[in-house]
Amino acid sequence: MIDPIALTQELIRCRSITPADDGALKVMADALIPLGFHIENLRFEEEGYAPIDNIFARFGTEGPHLCYLGHTDVVPPGHEEEWRHPPFSATIEDGILYGRGSADMKGGNAAFAAAVSRLFNERRPKGSISLLITGDEEQYAVNGTVKVLEWMRQNKQMPDVALVGEPSNASAMGQAVRVGRRGSLKGLITVRGIQGHSAYPERADNPVPKLIRLLNALISTKFDEGTPDFPPTHLVVSSVDVGNPAANVIPSKATALFNMRFNSLWTRETLEARLREIITATGEPYELQIWCNAESFVTKPGEWTDIVTSAVEKVSGVQPKRDTGGGTSDARFIAPYCPTVEYGVLNATIHKTDEHTTVRDLETLTQTYLEILRNYFR
Repeated sequence: MIDPIALTQELIRCRSITPADDGALKVMADALIPLGFHIENLRFEEEGYAPIDNIFARFGTEGPHLCYLGHTDVVPPGHEEEWRHPPFSATIEDGILYGRGSADMKGGNAAFAAAVSRLFNERRPKGSISLLITGDEEQYAVNGTVKVLEWMRQNKQMPDVALVGEPSNASAMGQAVRVGRRGSLKGLITVRGIQGHSAYPERADNPVPKLIRLLNALISTKFDEGTPDFPPTHLVVSSVDVGNPAANVIPSKATALFNMRFNSLWTRETLEARLREIITATGEPYELQIWCNAESFVTKPGEWTDIVTSAVEKVSGVQPKRDTGGGTSDARFIAPYCPTVEYGVLNATIHKTDEHTTVRDLETLTQTYLEILRNYFR
């Protein structure tokens, strides 16, 4: 059977800083092939982005079909000398496994593979188990899960339910089962003017006061009251720039970058329309660029959420709350196709120096995934 700790360490030792793979996908494939999984190696390319390798592994050909989503790419480790142990050494000290990706989310991938091996040691289920593992989650998410799902759709490989191994708990296992995510929208506002000397403002056209009025209109707007599943939509101004270090020069252009996290009351189209309505009402001329590849979603209570939450409660001894917090994840891509739930280890150290998980939590997660598999394939 697969040892979740050893497999997590093997994955961490692959320096798979997105978009590099460094053998991480092969490590996953090599663990699954002896269990009887058929592996599809899928590379996708798109102009302007790095080519990305992905794998789709499936055991069985019939339904019901449960698909696990994971990623092997990780964010950069930052200053490696600041780590307690080298970030790709996968060192265990006092029951703590250190390493980039230990929590986000190589540990989850290893735990699911180990859970499948334990299930197969008990019995071979009727139905199908698959794993969609991408190397393109932490950055652009262009040549990864979204394209694999399109390949799955074209090849009649779509699942009935999905489990995503993203770290979902804040400080202890069993706290939260993530059943949805807020959408994320980025915007760039540009206001143009005429450059000039600050001693002669009448000879110039200063874009800064105009941009301030636009931003004030946006940050003063209450977009909604939230929903039973989500908090209110909010807007954060993350950058304001005029490209001008001189105090005696009126700039020719001012820009502002903002990000919005929005709930299920909005789509990209309706939110952009509302933003333009607010800005246009100021009467100031502007240019607005919008980027959004993360729509909001929520999985309503049902048989699949019951199976996951009951397994978490049985193994951890805690009734988890339904959660829709955090940033974005690849769950957003598969949620339109089938009921989708996220559950993984703790997220307290993800993307940080000394990212880690514990041997105990990885074993708890493996047992939880095994219980989910047992209950789904009754």
